[in-house]
Amino acid sequence: MTNKYKYTYGTLANGLRTVHCQNRGNVEYCGLAVQVGSRNETPRTYGLAHFVEHSIFKGTKRRHSWHIINRMESIGGELNAYTSEETTMLYSVFPKGGLTRAVELMHDLVANSEFPERQIEREREVVLDEIASYLDSPSEAVFDSFNDLMFSGSSLGHNILGNTETIPTFTSQICRQFLERYYTPKNMVFFYLGPSSAERVASVVGKFFEKLDRPTIKHTLQPPAILEPFDKYNHIGSHQCHTLMGARIPGMFANEKHTFALLNNIIGGPCMNSLLNIELRERHGYVYSVDSSTSLFSDCGELTVYFGCDPEHTAPCRKIVTEIFNRLASKQMSERALNAAKKQYLGQMAVASENNEQAALAAGRSTLFKGFVTPVHEIIEHIRSVSTDDIRNAAEGIAKQGLSVLTFG
Repeated sequence: MTNKYKYTYGTLANGLRTVHCQNRGNVEYCGLAVQVGSRNETPRTYGLAHFVEHSIFKGTKRRHSWHIINRMESIGGELNAYTSEETTMLYSVFPKGGLTRAVELMHDLVANSEFPERQIEREREVVLDEIASYLDSPSEAVFDSFNDLMFSGSSLGHNILGNTETIPTFTSQICRQFLERYYTPKNMVFFYLGPSSAERVASVVGKFFEKLDRPTIKHTLQPPAILEPFDKYNHIGSHQCHTLMGARIPGMFANEKHTFALLNNIIGGPCMNSLLNIELRERHGYVYSVDSSTSLFSDCGELTVYFGCDPEHTAPCRKIVTEIFNRLASKQMSERALNAAKKQYLGQMAVASENNEQAALAAGRSTLFKGFVTPVHEIIEHIRSVSTDDIRNAAEGIAKQGLSVLTFG
């Protein structure tokens, strides 16, 4: 696997950073990565980052909502956005030739959104329905409830969607103030992937964004305290139990992040030969699916294991998950097994690299937090350098910490 993209970086006079990815083809990708998410909210504004992301499409000084939606779709493109704990992504995918149209629209949304009160009223109902629908899906809701417990007392410990108490309080003024506070040049990165040259993209971005003038307030986030492991069962009257087990791990800037990424893939990554899939599904038939994942934030992270099963199988599944972590912590993997795991993981990276949309979004996020996109060859070197001792130490840290458990059933 080699470096597929060539990256070019720049910064406008107002502090807006840019990252350009050269790529042949007839489709272009561009957007804004904004360093704001649910972590920037207070208890009285839970859900505001997500609500603003939803409502930013509802009207500007120049356009009604229909014109915003139609602007990219009329040429066969798409306009999209999403919010996470620390990032909001606003982006468009469109046929070659639509760059100026897309950049002008992005600027209009960020600089001129008015959040019309009538549209805000409608959007409240949409988000409240989204919350209700989400709570009706225990396989999804268990993740947010788990994070509420894992990061209790911190800005990470609440649902990105907000709740039924906060959403009704959001007004046009509150949304505009949030936009002006966080959607500032120095708090954003403009990213592009496609056939247009770096010079062409820089010229178009500069034309529309260079006059955006908003001061950036430094926002300091407090790292969540490390809490004692918890073990909770929420009775929801479901015919199936949904369980999440997990522990704290280092964040996105830690040297060990590649070790934990590889450990996660070995335990329950997106492959049929993961340890948990073999034990829980193939060998015992306890679950239909099981997977593990990592979430990395700027100052911390977590590794979690999810499985859904019949109530009588919850206890044996929990035991097996714990045993696998303990086994990896106490017994060194063979070099042969580790090399096979590395080969598989790097192969998955190669397949994932063909997704240009995700590559564009990843470039924006990486530049937002690190200032650059880590070259592929460096990632490969990090993965190849992971030793059997590294895997054992990572698993040992989780085993000693103890796995927290939450079950909805």
